[in-house]
Amino acid sequence: MPVRATSTIATIIVDDEPLARDELAYLLKEYPDIELLGTGANGVEAVKLIVDLEPDLVFLDVQMPGLDGLGVIRKVRDEGVPLPHFILATAYDQYAVEAFRLEAMDYLLKPVEKDRLEVTIERARRAIAEKAKSPAAESVAPLRTGPQRTKLLVKSAGRNFIVDSQDLIYATIEDGLITVVATTVEGESNYRTIEELQSSLDPDAFWRVHRSFLVNIHRIREVIPWFKSSFQIRMDDRKQTEIPVSRVQTKRLRSLFRL
Repeated sequence: MPVRATSTIATIIVDDEPLARDELAYLLKEYPDIELLGTGANGVEAVKLIVDLEPDLVFLDVQMPGLDGLGVIRKVRDEGVPLPHFILATAYDQYAVEAFRLEAMDYLLKPVEKDRLEVTIERARRAIAEKAKSPAAESVAPLRTGPQRTKLLVKSAGRNFIVDSQDLIYATIEDGLITVVATTVEGESNYRTIEELQSSLDPDAFWRVHRSFLVNIHRIREVIPWFKSSFQIRMDDRKQTEIPVSRVQTKRLRSLFRL
């Protein structure tokens, strides 16, 4: 008996052939529970789409110039983001063994046949439904093991400022550097990772809304409906910074504010 999805399956398509992308997108319109978030034309775009949108399902061409499909899977693993289910597609079946070694969910030969696609979609529904039932899927915050700190050091303009942790509005990381925005100062943190910073703060007040952002729940000013049933939050810093909420954290957002 087919699995009936209770929610949409966020999906992206990546293929360097425009006609192949368009054809697959057309076929996927037959499935109301498939929500196509976007498409990409190469491996680099694939990695960015997966990191930014955190899809449930990725249809991925194997043979692409530069970073190929198998390379995309390896790169996403290295990025440490939530892994989607991958469906690899190519005109040749010689990559099947390697595809399944990398734990791709399925493998489609081009041109994609409707009956074969139906089997793949049903397999994806079952896997995503099982994943949603797992204990890890219910977790909304990581375990904290370090002592909670009430003071933080922020480096700005060659000076070392000490701020109350409750005055931290948000922190973000880019290229390995953590920037802290507090009520009175903005600067660099001496923590090496967002995880390390988060582990030192009050777990009831500080929330990892996105892999690159840690926010103070009490300093959220506005919740903004955004792209494809997702949200952004506007903070109450002077710039009223807008921060994306990852798909995996949307459930907690809805719970916090009864959306």
